[in-house]
Amino acid sequence: MRGIVDRKGEMFAYELNGTIYTLDDEPTGRIQGNFVVDLAGNKVWRLVGDGLYTLREMEPVGYLGTEKREDLL
Repeated sequence: MRGIVDRKGEMFAYELNGTIYTLDDEPTGRIQGNFVVDLAGNKVWRLVGDGLYTLREMEPVGYLGTEKREDLL
């Protein structure tokens, strides 16, 4: 599991096995190559390393945090 953190440092979602979930544990998208896509497969953000960026302007949205083992949660 990896938290998804905004530019202010607040976690707003998390990634688990390539699927993106809200903090209410609802699936909302997935990682597909260098993109985050919604459940319909539409590109939402660009993934560069651990950074998340808007598609057109490449403005930072946030980043994927460090991998956490589920047995430690």
